[in-house]
Amino acid sequence: MHPVATLLTYLAAGTAVGLLALLSRIPAAPLAGALLGAGLLSMSGRLDSADWPSGTRTVLEIGIGTVIGTGLTRASFEQLQALWRPALLITVTLVVTGIVIGLWSSRLLGIDPVVALLGAAPGGISGMSLVGAEFGVGAAVAALHAVRLITVLLVLPVVVRLLTPITLGNS
Repeated sequence: MHPVATLLTYLAAGTAVGLLALLSRIPAAPLAGALLGAGLLSMSGRLDSADWPSGTRTVLEIGIGTVIGTGLTRASFEQLQALWRPALLITVTLVVTGIVIGLWSSRLLGIDPVVALLGAAPGGISGMSLVGAEFGVGAAVAALHAVRLITVLLVLPVVVRLLTPITLGNS
């Protein structure tokens, strides 16, 4: 198949499953759905790997950074002034835990330490996959983060719904 046709097929699969995922009402459904659609197609082995045009990654990184950046508002900054202690505690705990679990996984399970460290890092799938790509392990890091992301998106909303009435009742 022509490389452009292959890329368009992946885009169609990601778009279709991303839009279908909107019906699930899970948080970040389009992202999880697109990941699932393109990922399953890729793992099926029916198509060659997608060859993205030169510079595409840079454009996507700028786009992802812009989407995240536009979510940071003055209200976010004001909230951070009140929440800096928990933000610091959570960040340090997640980074240290990610390093410990990454190194432990590498030694215990015999996987590449770079894959294990980046796969256990508390970043998002897009950012960590791009960092992994810089080290030549983007696909493996993306796979680990995809499992984590999909699990978190499915489990945490249920946990929050189950615990919120209890927490609100005890306030």
